[in-house]
Amino acid sequence: MKQLIDRIKKVEHGFKHIIEVGDSMMGDKAENHFELAKGFLSDQSYQMRMLGTYLLGQLSIKNPAAFKLLETTVAADQNWRVQEMLAKAFDYYCKTIGYEKSLPTIKKWLSNKNPNVKRAVIEGLRIWTSRPYFKENPTVAINLIGEHKEDESEYLRKSVGNSLRDIRKKNRELVDRETSGWNTTNPKIKFVKKLIEK
Repeated sequence: MKQLIDRIKKVEHGFKHIIEVGDSMMGDKAENHFELAKGFLSDQSYQMRMLGTYLLGQLSIKNPAAFKLLETTVAADQNWRVQEMLAKAFDYYCKTIGYEKSLPTIKKWLSNKNPNVKRAVIEGLRIWTSRPYFKENPTVAINLIGEHKEDESEYLRKSVGNSLRDIRKKNRELVDRETSGWNTTNPKIKFVKKLIEK
């Protein structure tokens, strides 16, 4: 395992190497993956925290404690790369459970006070309308994302704008209908609308 860990610490960009090491670890049935993941979350190296996040995502389907750690400990991490891995972990959870079946969880995370939790949903499910259920129900996706257009967090609002811009490429009329009533005298909303129409 030390060799695997040394390997990921040397690579500064991307996710593929983390996922490969994570999958290799998950293949070792003798390991306690949950305890490993928890330990990695407190490592000084962001690569190790990314690995811990990936493992928790894999475990989250059958382990509610793993899923809770994603929503709490991982979401509090200050490193943006760890937050990107959190978004991937959340999407893995929804994809495995089923996007429609995950709607209550999606809504719960979107109501969280921590902008990183909300962003994990909005960013993780991009492009929303290429996902089952949302592909057939684009207005549900548009409404869920659009609710966060005036969030205090610019980090989150960027994700809102980019996600709606993605959807607008194939559902222009639906997105324009949503944004037509927005109050663009509000600078936060104006910022998001500019990103959508970029």
